[in-house]
Amino acid sequence: MSVKKFIVELTDEERQICQEIVRKLKGTSQKVKRANILLKADAGWTDAKIAEALDCRTKTVENVRKRFVERGFEATLERKKRATPPVEKLLDGEQEAKIIAMRLGDPPQGHSKWTLRLLARKVVELEIVHSVSYQTIRRTLKKTTCIPIATSNTG
Repeated sequence: MSVKKFIVELTDEERQICQEIVRKLKGTSQKVKRANILLKADAGWTDAKIAEALDCRTKTVENVRKRFVERGFEATLERKKRATPPVEKLLDGEQEAKIIAMRLGDPPQGHSKWTLRLLARKVVELEIVHSVSYQTIRRTLKKTTCIPIATSNTG
């Protein structure tokens, strides 16, 4: 059996906090699971035994142990903060509405139907937005409508 690299030794206060979280199911299910992992690791359970008891992977148990040793008790229990902020929406509701309305309308002269690239060009041409990719148009139509759209590269 290999020697544990990340050994969990909780203080009495930390143990008490974990027991309270588990007993009262205080916080998210992930927080409760992490508290449970810490308690069992502190009691000397093996990673495999903890994973089996808590119905998770041994890698999860290893990660919790590692985070405890490297970042401390609080950082282990709480959710990991995002390193990067979420990407802001490229289109607001009004712009999306205009794109959908355009898609529902007749295609331009010389085209039998709207394509994603054609819509993207037309949206920029009509100055609904400064610039937009056809993929943004695709995502907008996909999340807001059930209308199939031609995806050919021509047009």
